[in-house]
Amino acid sequence: MKNVYFDNAATTQIRDEIITSMAGVMRENYGNASSSHSFGRSSKSLIEQARKTIAHYLNVSAGEIVFTSGGTEADNLVLRSAVRDLGVKHMITSKIEHHAVLHTIERLENEYDILVSYVNLKPNGEIDYSDLETLLQTESKTLVSLMHINNEIGNVLDMERVANLCKASHALFHSDAVQSVGHYEMDLQALPIDFLAASAHKFHGPKGVGFAFIRKNTGLQPLIFGGEQERGLRAGTESVHNIIGMEEALKSAYGNLNKEASYIKGLKHYFIDTITKAMPDVSFNGCSGHLDKGTYTLVNVCLPISPKKAAMLLFQLDLKGIACSKGSACQSGSSQNSHVLTEILSDTDLQKPSIRFSFSLYNTKEEIDYVIDVLKAFIE
Repeated sequence: MKNVYFDNAATTQIRDEIITSMAGVMRENYGNASSSHSFGRSSKSLIEQARKTIAHYLNVSAGEIVFTSGGTEADNLVLRSAVRDLGVKHMITSKIEHHAVLHTIERLENEYDILVSYVNLKPNGEIDYSDLETLLQTESKTLVSLMHINNEIGNVLDMERVANLCKASHALFHSDAVQSVGHYEMDLQALPIDFLAASAHKFHGPKGVGFAFIRKNTGLQPLIFGGEQERGLRAGTESVHNIIGMEEALKSAYGNLNKEASYIKGLKHYFIDTITKAMPDVSFNGCSGHLDKGTYTLVNVCLPISPKKAAMLLFQLDLKGIACSKGSACQSGSSQNSHVLTEILSDTDLQKPSIRFSFSLYNTKEEIDYVIDVLKAFIE
C-alpha cells in the first residue's frame, strides 16, 4: 500500500534542513530571551533577526511583526482588540471565512453588540465586490475581515481591490493569509492593509508558531497579558526554536518560490486533466478547478458518487493510505457539511462527496495516478 499525503492545506511536512536548524537552536540557544545575561541576549538576537527576515519578505518594518502561536491567535488578537480598543462598531466578513474569524466575530457580536454584515457571494464563492462597496457606506467605525485564499475551495481574493475600497471608506482591513504567506509574494508596504495573520506550518515550518502583521500606529492592544515580550503586544516566553524554524521556512519558501510553485501548478493541472478524463461527471467546487482564479495549491472536487457510498469514501481512502479531507482540518470529526460548501452548493450537490486534495513539492504525478485509480475503483 502506498502512503500519499494530499492534505497540505491542513498542514505541511517540515523541511529536513529546518528540523536540523531548530534542533541546533534547542541545544545551543536555550536562554530566556528576556534575561539580560549572555544566554538571554543570544536568544533575543535570534528572535529579532527572524523578525527582520520576515519583515523583509513582506516589505514592512520589523516592529510591525508580532509573533504568535499561529494564525488563530493572530486573528483573535486583531479582531478582539479592534472592537475592545479601537472602537470598531461594524464588522464586515463573509460566511466562508475560517472559523478562527467567524467564531471570533460571533463572540464579539454577543459580547459587544456590534453590527456584523456578511458580504454577498457569487455562485462560485467569489466575493461580490459591489456589495462590499455598498456595505462600506456607513458612518460607524468599520473593519473588514476577508481571507486572502479560501482554505477549502481555493478562491483568491483581490486584496488590492478590497484594500482600496476600505481605504476610500476609512475602514480597517484584516486578512487571514494563512493559506497564502509563503506561497505568494506580498508587498504590504504597497498594499494598504492594516492587519494580516500567518502560520508557519502551512509553508513547511513548525506547528505552534505564526505571526500577526500589525500596521504601526493602529493602537492595537494585547490579547494575552503578562510580561513585556513582543513590545507588550504578546506576553509569554518566546518559543525561540519555533520562531527560527518559521524564519527558515519562509526563507526557503520565498527563495524557491518560482521553481516550487511551477512544479505544484503542474501537479494541479495534471490532477484536473487526469480526473476529468477518468470521471467526466466530476465537478470542481468554487474556483479550485481554475489555474488563474484559484490557488495553485489545491482542488476541491465534487464526485459522482451516491450518498450511500459517499459516507465511506474518506474511510476507504484512508485504508488505501491516502490522506485528504472534506474541509478544514479544524472541523475533522464533525458530521456536519462544510460551512463553506453549504453556502455555495445546491442541495443535490451537497449530497455528493466533496473532497479537498492539496499539494506540495513533496508530491508526484505517480501519486495522483494512484489516487485517481483508487477513486475509479471505488465508484465502479
